[in-house]
Formats: sequence, C-alpha cells, structure tokens
Amino acid sequence: MNYKKIEIIGLKGIPDIKAGDDLAKMICEKADEQIGGLREGDIIVVASKIVAKAEGRIVRLSDVQPSPFARRVAELTGKTPELVELILRESNKIVKMKNRHLIVETKHGFVCANAGIDKSNVAGDEEVVSLLPEDPDQSARRIKEDIMKIKNVDVAVIISDTFGRAWRRGHVNFAIGVAGIKVIKDYRGSQDMYGYMLRVTQIAVVDELAAAAELAMGKSDRIPVVVIRGYDYPRGDDSIKNLLYPEEKDLFR
Repeated sequence: MNYKKIEIIGLKGIPDIKAGDDLAKMICEKADEQIGGLREGDIIVVASKIVAKAEGRIVRLSDVQPSPFARRVAELTGKTPELVELILRESNKIVKMKNRHLIVETKHGFVCANAGIDKSNVAGDEEVVSLLPEDPDQSARRIKEDIMKIKNVDVAVIISDTFGRAWRRGHVNFAIGVAGIKVIKDYRGSQDMYGYMLRVTQIAVVDELAAAAELAMGKSDRIPVVVIRGYDYPRGDDSIKNLLYPEEKDLFR
C-alpha cells in the first residue's frame, strides 16, 4: 500500500537547561537513547525557551530599572513597570495597547504580545522571565551545524514559540528561527487535482511543522524537543524574516 507517513516524536528526559549548555549534544544523546539516533532529513523542532536558557536570555525583574515611559505604559496596561521596561527594550515599536494587552513589534520583526517575554517554564519564580533568543535563525544554524559535527547527519532545525493570532482564538506554535529548510512551500504555477492553475498559494510550512510539534511537546510535559520524521520538506538556506510581512502589506496594522 502506497501512503504517506509522518512521525512526530517527543524526546523525553531533557534536563533543566542552564546558560552554556550544549543543546545539540543533549538532543543527539536523547535521540540515540529513544529513537535509535537522528537520521538524514529529520526535522528538529526546539522550544525557544530552552534556547533562551542556554544562551543566557534570562532576566530577574528586580534587576530592571523602569523608565518613566515604562511606568506610564504599566499604568495603562496593568503590568509591572519592570516587565514593561523589558518589553520596550526588546521592541521596535508598540503596535497596540488594549484591554491590558501590549502588542509590539519585536526587534526580530515579530508582532506578538509582550515581545515574547514569558514567565512560564523558566524557574518557578515570578521574578524570573525569559526573553526570546537574540537571533533565532543563528540559534537554529548553530544547533544544526553542531548536530552535523557530532553525528554527521544533515537535519533541519526549527526554533518554535507560542503566539496568539489576531484573527482566531487560541494560541499556536510558530517558527521563529530556521536552518536547513525553506520557510515557504510555493505552489504557484502548479495545478490542483482538477487542473486549476494555482496563482497565490504559498504554505508557511515551517509554521505548520512547529504547530504539529507542539502536539508532542505540550505545555507541562517537559518535552522541549521534537523530531519530525518522514516529511519531504523544501531544503535550503533561509531566514524566518522571509515569513514576515512588511508593515505596508500587513492588513492588521
């Protein structure tokens, strides 16, 4: 029988990550123990939280000195001035403030709540937050290159994070950094099953893979790394920036 099979495999037992930890080595070791090792063409989806921890992107709020502007925004949003100060430092601009929400454009170009700064799954301490990795594409490339050095297998790497969406309820895992995979699968110029020529269809394949990986990660299962196996992805060097709309084309700004 001819059929497609895609596996989504969560790697268990990854310990709490500290600054300087070797993520690629941990991923390879857990893959060796649990799935017989990594294979050529595997896609490794890594939660941004452990990347941030390994890169030292953890901040104690009591160490932050808020500006007068941060204090004013804090009054308007109901957030602490220290958290607002961090959000502003990580942002290019404020996009929207409404109903205690603070939506910004991060320095990476992502439009999201609170610049992606998060208290969950960090240290069990309300005072400690994680920032997004400074350059998620570079983080993904580093993990990919280190896996190649350790195991001599060519894999794709996606760094993922959970964002809300302006047009639907609920949160979804998005790709925020990539290596070894094209961010878009372009169907323009091809025909559908009835011969209709596709003119606009471009699938954000890395976002679909990040969302699929979250099914195995969960939010409290301590599975921050997922291996997706069996998907024939578009290979090549790319950047997550190629998924971002410039503001003049963004229908929601």
